[in-house]
Amino acid sequence: MFARSLPKPSLRAWPSSVMPRSGNVTLQCQTSTKNVNFVLRKGKVPLESVQSWISTDGPAEFQLTDLKTNSAGEYTCDYYRRTPPHTRSQPSDVLLLLVTGDLPRPSLQAHQRGEVTAGDTVTLQCQRPDNIFMPIMFALLKVGTAGPVRVQSPVGKETDFSLRAVTVSDAGNYSCVYFLMKAPFLTSQPSSHLEIRVTAPPGAASRDYTSGNLLRLGLAAVIVVIMGALVVEAWCGRKESPRGSTENS
Repeated sequence: MFARSLPKPSLRAWPSSVMPRSGNVTLQCQTSTKNVNFVLRKGKVPLESVQSWISTDGPAEFQLTDLKTNSAGEYTCDYYRRTPPHTRSQPSDVLLLLVTGDLPRPSLQAHQRGEVTAGDTVTLQCQRPDNIFMPIMFALLKVGTAGPVRVQSPVGKETDFSLRAVTVSDAGNYSCVYFLMKAPFLTSQPSSHLEIRVTAPPGAASRDYTSGNLLRLGLAAVIVVIMGALVVEAWCGRKESPRGSTENS
C-alpha cells in the first residue's frame, strides 16, 4: 500500500495540449524530489504504452506520437520512491489533451479590428457551426502558447473571450476550437487565425523619448565631472613635480 505523503508534481504538454491528429506531443512531469520513478496515467489507468520513467534530476518526459482521436483525454502523473516504503506522491493536476480535427471548424472574429491600444479590452468571439447540438466547451488558442489561453462554456452557439488591459505581449495570432465536455473529447478543427496587434498608448513614445534624453544628459554630466577631476589631478601633479625634483638635487 502506497502512502500518499509526497507533494504532487506538475504536468505540462509541449508544444501544446491542443494538437492535430498524427502530431507528436511530449508530456513533462516534474518534481523537486530526487531519485523517484514517474508514472503517467490516462484517467486513473497507468499507460502501458509508455514505460515508467526513472529520473534522478529534471522532468520526466513521456512521448506520445502519431496522435489519434482516442489519444485525447485527461492525463495525470505521479511518482514514488524507489526504496521501501515506496511512498507515492499525490497526483498532478489534470491535463486535458485535445486532438483536433473530428468536428467542423468554428469561426473567430474580433469586435475591434486592426490595431488596439495597450490597456484596452479586446473581445474575440468564437462561434460553432449551426449543425452542432452537443454539449461543448470553447478554447481560445494563441500561437506559441503551450495551452489554451482561456476555456469557456458557450452562450447559445458562441462565446466571447475578453482580454482585458492588453499589453504588447498579448499581440499575436489567435484561433479557437470547441470540444465535447466528456470522453471521447472530440475536438473541432481550429478556426482560421486572427492577428491581434497592440500599440503603445498615446504619449508613451514621447515619454520614453524624454526619459531617454534625461538619462543621456545625466550620463553626460557624470562623464564631464569625471573628466574634470582627471584634468585637475593631472594639473596638480605637474605643479608638484618641479618642487619634488629640487628637493632631490
